[in-house]
Amino acid sequence: MSERNHRQPSLDPLIEGYLDYLLDVARKASGTVRDVRCTLRRVSEAMERLAPDRPLWKLELLDYLRWIEGERQAGRVGAGLNKNLSHLRGFLDYAWRSGRADRNVLDHFQIKDDGKRKEPESLSIEEAVQLVKACPASTPMQRRERIVILLLYGCGFRTKELCDLRLQDVDTTRREVLVRAGKGDRQRIVPLPEMVYTELLAYLLERGGKRGPLLRTEKFGKPLAAKHVCEMVCQAAERAGITREVTPKALRHSYATHLMDREVDLAIIARLMGHRSPAETGVYLHVLKDRPRRAVNRLDLSGGDAR
Repeated sequence: MSERNHRQPSLDPLIEGYLDYLLDVARKASGTVRDVRCTLRRVSEAMERLAPDRPLWKLELLDYLRWIEGERQAGRVGAGLNKNLSHLRGFLDYAWRSGRADRNVLDHFQIKDDGKRKEPESLSIEEAVQLVKACPASTPMQRRERIVILLLYGCGFRTKELCDLRLQDVDTTRREVLVRAGKGDRQRIVPLPEMVYTELLAYLLERGGKRGPLLRTEKFGKPLAAKHVCEMVCQAAERAGITREVTPKALRHSYATHLMDREVDLAIIARLMGHRSPAETGVYLHVLKDRPRRAVNRLDLSGGDAR
């Protein structure tokens, strides 16, 4: 669905003009434009409280600094804030070039991210195994829920990507799944692990058909919604005896973390996850903290051949 189909309620006409510019002239992906819209809406709502009766392009740097301080107090870190500031800078530059603002008060403004990056929530290998074992496959509904868990953990899909999968996206011959519209509208192909492939094949034979949603509701045959997936994951975690909160995103993080722990190349993980570059995958580097020491300890300094 295009960004224009997410237009209600509308923002200020100048903001809507900027979003149209991003979509039609700058040729930004619809997902990117939705992110920018979300940022501009959220900041506009905050500024209505902090600096009422003044649009974003008429605010001073001090107004934005007050907003940043509020975001900091709410727990937002530098990386997220810098992304928001990038969205704001782009809009303010557009307002300046269109003659609506005297200057871009956020030009070249950046936040130094001096805080430690928070490690993503993930499961241990043992917890992941427990989770899968807690998903029986006695009934069609149970088999569908088990496939949901296996695809989230075994393929690292985002929740929306999982919900959007269709029967024709599964290539049983090549044992892979096509993600048609990942984040940023980027396509990617994800290979199926052996166990996931075997169980998915059985599910497909039972599911029947050649087109339509891969995972559908039992009553109306509609695609599963994100809330359904979240409920399935929470219920599976409860059955597995995992007391902390487990989300679909935690299973995606577990997929990347466990691959990295097995020394899979960062560039490969980035491609499997649908990241723009390996740098985006750096959030999972916490699993590497002991690897440099293990690596240097393998050096043979006695004069023998290095193996």
